[in-house]
Amino acid sequence: MPETLKAACAAALPPVDSEALAALAARGKANPEAVVTLKARTVCEGKFRNLTYIRTLPPHVIDEPPHLLGDDTAPNPSEAVLAALGSCLSVGIQANAVARGITLRRLEVRLEGDINVTSVWGVGDLSPKPLGFTAIRATFVLEADTSRAALEDLVAHADAWSPVANTLRNPVPVAVTLAD
Repeated sequence: MPETLKAACAAALPPVDSEALAALAARGKANPEAVVTLKARTVCEGKFRNLTYIRTLPPHVIDEPPHLLGDDTAPNPSEAVLAALGSCLSVGIQANAVARGITLRRLEVRLEGDINVTSVWGVGDLSPKPLGFTAIRATFVLEADTSRAALEDLVAHADAWSPVANTLRNPVPVAVTLAD
């Protein structure tokens, strides 16, 4: 491990505001049926490079690697799914660590996903096969002021309540249409 990373890991990660977290949790408990609609707009810039606009943020870039005919300027869509999962799990770990009084010094999620890409978006081998990820593995590297058992419970809890992990695990109706 590089010395700069070792030094960074020795200090506690800046936690989220525990009072704001408690207030957010209270709002959720007060209105457990609340649903928020998230929106994004993706615009193809050319070739396989796409810009996705979310809220008022700068565009999120998605591209393909050279072996899939992209320019390798950004993660591909499947890698973005892994990034979304890792970020969601990380947020859950951080929030629950704060709620449980655990001080984190290091939080890293290592992700791998197995995917068959031979159909190449429906223009390659179209023989029957599972499409999309067939397995995803997320491994946490945590350093904290608590026991391994407490960290294992923290990881299991964050996994159980992760919106992205549960979206990947559970069937979700997806409607794809052509605009008028």
